[in-house]
Amino acid sequence: MSATSKKLGFVEQIILLAFMISMVALAIDVMLPALFDISRDLQAENPNDRQYVIAAVFLGLAIGQLFYGPLSDSIGRKPAIYMGFGLFLIGCLLSIFAQNFTIMLVGRLLQGLGVASPRIVSLALIRDQYQGREMARFVSLVMTVFILVPVLAPALGQLILYFAEWRMIFVALFVLGLATLIWFGLRQEETLALEHRAPLSLKRIWRAVKEVVRTRAAFGFTMVGGFIFSAFLGYLTMSQQIFQDQYGVGDMFAVYFGVLALALGTASFVNARLVMRFGMRKLSYHALVALTVLSMLFMVYTYLWNGQPPLWALVSFFMVIFFCIGILFGNFNAMAMEPLGHIAGVAAAVIGSITTFVSMGLGTVIAQLYDGTVLPLVASFAVLGALSIAAMAWTVRTSQTVTGSG
Repeated sequence: MSATSKKLGFVEQIILLAFMISMVALAIDVMLPALFDISRDLQAENPNDRQYVIAAVFLGLAIGQLFYGPLSDSIGRKPAIYMGFGLFLIGCLLSIFAQNFTIMLVGRLLQGLGVASPRIVSLALIRDQYQGREMARFVSLVMTVFILVPVLAPALGQLILYFAEWRMIFVALFVLGLATLIWFGLRQEETLALEHRAPLSLKRIWRAVKEVVRTRAAFGFTMVGGFIFSAFLGYLTMSQQIFQDQYGVGDMFAVYFGVLALALGTASFVNARLVMRFGMRKLSYHALVALTVLSMLFMVYTYLWNGQPPLWALVSFFMVIFFCIGILFGNFNAMAMEPLGHIAGVAAAVIGSITTFVSMGLGTVIAQLYDGTVLPLVASFAVLGALSIAAMAWTVRTSQTVTGSG
């Protein structure tokens, strides 16, 4: 029996870690309905500037992951998570009292730096206890619970806006973050024994970076995850503009966003059931091919509609694509981490940081291409899907075949 299971049961741990990892999604999705109000009240210069309220969180996330993983290997998982939640709460306070757009972005950057800790250290905590397909199954179950957050978060933001101004959204974030921190502190035990801890040093971090980059499976699957998440990040940052500005759905935006998020959750649940039978690589390969082919076909369809396909067609496309992405999310993380269990914390940091930097850079470019049509977004799924297939083929070329059992 593990140290964790003495105090925290399997189901409760899944729910707790899902809530912790979901702080990233919560910090992003809960305020999507308020982006227009925030940019207007804080006098952002142009309509696409509202996207930076989302991008700033991902920038903080990318930077923070490099710090917290190695730190958790040195001082333990719990103290590193405490530090991250502290930064997140400070960032929430800055956003609550922001009087201009710059201060808002600083607050959002701190929130990103903060949520990097539960996001990345939780994966190392899981890797301390599980490996291989068992790890993929656990991550998928966590993602299944996690998906409730993006399903419900925009509706929560919209509900708050019915009764109060957008600043109360950050008050809600502060309260939820504090409650999750207390739950974690009281219930979760430390999973990294003292004898397994390593001194914190830049030299050790650099060695880990080189090991990740030189390990074909780790680097290859990390890049594939980055490419796929880039297109999804593009969707996240422009979703409010697409649904409310372009298609005029108004307050129904939260409903559309939630329904599409359910496709991700359903896929994560299905993946948890199938991964033990078919293996991570086989499932991932077929999901990636399906995503790419469908995106190419829908890109042609979108072009024929001058970038304005019917709403029902767009939502149907997104549902299938997000189902494929739900299959891919947990598997690529698990496959990248699999050969690096001996440096789990710092490896999770490097893998998470590379994935986020890649997706943030490409995703921001995709979002800034928004021109009142969905053609740039649909094209990004097609192009990055094809690039991901090529990267996956390169990754497995000298080891197992794509349809192997790994």
